[in-house]
Amino acid sequence: MATDTGVESRAGALETRGIEPVPEGERTGRPGQLFWVWFAANISILGLPLGATLVAIQGLTFWQAAIVAVIGSVGSFAIVGAVSIAGRRGGAPGLTLSRAVFGVRGNAGPTVVSLLSRLGWETVNTTTAAFALLSLCAIVFGTGSDAKSAPVLTIVCIAVFVACTVVVSGLGHAVLVAVQRWATWIFGALNIVVAVSLIATIDWPAVAAAEPASAGAMIAGIGTIAAGTGIGWANASADMSRYQSPSVRGGSLVLSAAAGAGIPLVLLIGLGSLLSAGDPTLAQADDPVAAIRSMLPAWMAVPYLLAAFGGLLLSNHLSVYSAGLTTLTLGIRIKRVYAVVVDVVVTFAGAAYFMLVADNFYGPFIAFISLLAVPITAWVGVFGVDMLRRRHYDPDALMDLGRTSGYWYRLGVEPRALLSWAAGIVAGYLFTTAGTGEDVWFTGPFAGTWPGQNGLGWVITLVVAGGLYALLGGARKTSR
Repeated sequence: MATDTGVESRAGALETRGIEPVPEGERTGRPGQLFWVWFAANISILGLPLGATLVAIQGLTFWQAAIVAVIGSVGSFAIVGAVSIAGRRGGAPGLTLSRAVFGVRGNAGPTVVSLLSRLGWETVNTTTAAFALLSLCAIVFGTGSDAKSAPVLTIVCIAVFVACTVVVSGLGHAVLVAVQRWATWIFGALNIVVAVSLIATIDWPAVAAAEPASAGAMIAGIGTIAAGTGIGWANASADMSRYQSPSVRGGSLVLSAAAGAGIPLVLLIGLGSLLSAGDPTLAQADDPVAAIRSMLPAWMAVPYLLAAFGGLLLSNHLSVYSAGLTTLTLGIRIKRVYAVVVDVVVTFAGAAYFMLVADNFYGPFIAFISLLAVPITAWVGVFGVDMLRRRHYDPDALMDLGRTSGYWYRLGVEPRALLSWAAGIVAGYLFTTAGTGEDVWFTGPFAGTWPGQNGLGWVITLVVAGGLYALLGGARKTSR
């Protein structure tokens, strides 16, 4: 059992608390803090290629893409905000609270999936940021800009990004919240300057001449955006809300997440769709950093690369912090700050592989979010239904991994929850295609049906997992 004890105090102090629930007297956070956390985590350039895929691959017009962006990003982050209510109730990270739902042993499956998700997103962030830094070095120092032709410099660029991540994520919650808020203004301003320059490159006649796609294509786009934005953060939401005051209303948490993430995502996805209307290059780029830079005038290269690096760093702060807590939830007996270090070592290796060995970057990214969106959505379905009746989490039972735990259930497993989670995963994968074009990793047997072609595998997952858990009585039993 990971009992990494301690407290979080003022910004600038090391958070020594691990995954144990925060005492009510120390929960003083307000929803406004989370607004900036979610805003900062979503101002990275990865929103641009997501928007580009809506037009170049799924054939939407700009206005259709804008509607899809609002529903997909704001809607999925509303789910993130709803799940974060559990963090306010229990004062513990999301996957730790999940022990109350799945059992102290049964929770291992969702926890491993969550950790893989976080490590995957961190690898994407690290790889993209290192590409940006490599390009910046080429401009300032005249070095090579191709990763494989400059392996030593590439490793240095990865190391710089990882070090900047550890400094904030390792110090903990209070520092992270403070940094995310103030850095948002700096890198947000840079992003605005870059966006204005990108707007000048838009092929407006092509935007106006685009023919509307079908309603089915829009539904598929919503699934793509939801899977690529909020769904991936749902199981990390309580990690940030565990310091929220018990008096905070649930609706405020939902609004802070939906608005905080939705505002930058809608703007970035919308811009990406406009850019791709006359040129599909961005949607097909192996290196989105280089693709976007090629659209800008030479004098904008440095501000753009700094904005790209900063936005990805802000997203990675949150992801690595959450991954450290998830690692501890597996029962590993190390301090939280060391768990953070372990996680970034893994992402360091992953980024080095993508930059120095692999031939494709963006294809695996799309396949990755498609595959992991299914088990994460299944967890949201079960956990969300459980939240309908559960108002209290037993702090002692959450930290007790033995037979004496109040969440031991049957051999450490809550069968109804685990069965519902597994059923949701199977149902979702039946309708899922992971990857695009020739880079398809997996195709479910029903992926060619209307739900599969329109990207509704994750919706089927949510309904099956949550519905089955409710039918089995998971929502009717008032738990600790």
